[in-house]
Amino acid sequence: MRSGATHMDYEIVIGLEIHVQLQTESKMFSRSGTDFGLPPNTQTDPVSLGLPGTLPVMNRKAFELALKTAVALGAEIAPFTKWDRKNYYYPDLPKNYQISQYDLPFSKGGHLEIPVRKDGGGGSQCRLTRIHLEEDTGKLTHGAGGYSEVDLNRAGIPLLEIVSEPEIRSAADARGCLEELRLTLRYLEVSDCEMQEGSLRCDANVNLHIHRDGKTIATPIVEIKNLNSFRSVEKALLFEADRQYKKWQEDGKTIKDAPKTTRGWDDDEEVTKPQREKETAADYRYFPEPDLVPVVVDAAWLERVRASVGELPFNRRKRFEAEYGLSAYDANVLVEQGQDVADYYDAVARATGEYKLASNWIQQDVLRTIKETRSTVAEFPVRPDGLADLINRVKRGELNTNQGREVLGRMIDTGDPAEVVIEQGGYRMVSDRDTIAAAVAAAIAANPQAIDELKRGKKKPEAVKGFLRGQVMKQTGGKANPALVGELLETKLAEMQE
Repeated sequence: MRSGATHMDYEIVIGLEIHVQLQTESKMFSRSGTDFGLPPNTQTDPVSLGLPGTLPVMNRKAFELALKTAVALGAEIAPFTKWDRKNYYYPDLPKNYQISQYDLPFSKGGHLEIPVRKDGGGGSQCRLTRIHLEEDTGKLTHGAGGYSEVDLNRAGIPLLEIVSEPEIRSAADARGCLEELRLTLRYLEVSDCEMQEGSLRCDANVNLHIHRDGKTIATPIVEIKNLNSFRSVEKALLFEADRQYKKWQEDGKTIKDAPKTTRGWDDDEEVTKPQREKETAADYRYFPEPDLVPVVVDAAWLERVRASVGELPFNRRKRFEAEYGLSAYDANVLVEQGQDVADYYDAVARATGEYKLASNWIQQDVLRTIKETRSTVAEFPVRPDGLADLINRVKRGELNTNQGREVLGRMIDTGDPAEVVIEQGGYRMVSDRDTIAAAVAAAIAANPQAIDELKRGKKKPEAVKGFLRGQVMKQTGGKANPALVGELLETKLAEMQE
């Protein structure tokens, strides 16, 4: 089945549980570091290991980053929130419990806009159930010899859990929701959201609503684990929908007949595999965390956080379309590259007043250079005012577009401003009318055959004009003002046809 398609007999029902590691220097309840990639078990401390006599202390920055996310996503912030112990026994959880939030999370509700895709899908709203804060667990690596290794460096890192309503109706929309969330969180600077490093992880809950004889039959819910890329999320959901439909055709079991189960996604085989039955809230034996005081969020604190949110990707796309007249495609390309690129475009567009032209130069030249050099826009040697100056020179007729791109290349290589590159390289465009008129006359005199074919109607005027324009540009080393060349050629050729 193609991506995002819905089988004629059923609709897919998806809810996402998204885990985001917050960008802090220390863990949620201890001073231990959060750097990625260190040797196993070198970034732990007595608190994250759960040693006797230790006490957790809440990381205030982590809580503020969580608040910032919830505010940006339009969630309702609880003025009073507490911590809970979620008890379970697993090798990557040395304390045998996780500090989380159960019945009084710090926020509820909220939503995320899913952008329209090229295929016409998207454009919907992903509603959220809740956002709560907890600490991450360690990591297990399963060896081929039947053993597992435990790395507790990750244990205790601040973790935001974002739970969506089970209302997503296609695998493509689920992917779009995740991609937009990652972009939004990066704009907010609350997480780097590197999926390959585990700082953005997703579990997907999925079942089917099968329509038969005027009735809707719901299949048992499956939670899919081990989704570590946007591609795997989409593929896993499509596979699981097809698998559930075939299984229902075999056994007829519905959501009332079977408990929620967990399956893991095998990216190599591109299949989901059974893992276990899903625990219920009662299995975790939640109770209030006795070592942490509740958190009270007053109006002043909330207002400070709200003021730090800034412009979100969805709103920025809409502004680029409304304020600058960009197409939805161009606006999305600029925004999805990240806040630095969008800021860069904003500055160039406002300094030139040439909104589409600024977009073209950034997409075709700046982004290409960044990709080729594997750098960022912050490292790009030509700052917005420098590019704006160059675009304005092209707009004023001091350079033609080809010259402008050559000058930009030299500016990138040398770090020199446009004025210096133009003077040193002799790039300045020839706009003297008499000089260009002489070049036009010389081109016509040197190509009598083209003029003869024009007069006898063997070639169209535009073809002859294009040929002669090339000859003039060749004579002037590409420096002639193209508009003036076209104007003078038009006049001359018209005179010859009279």
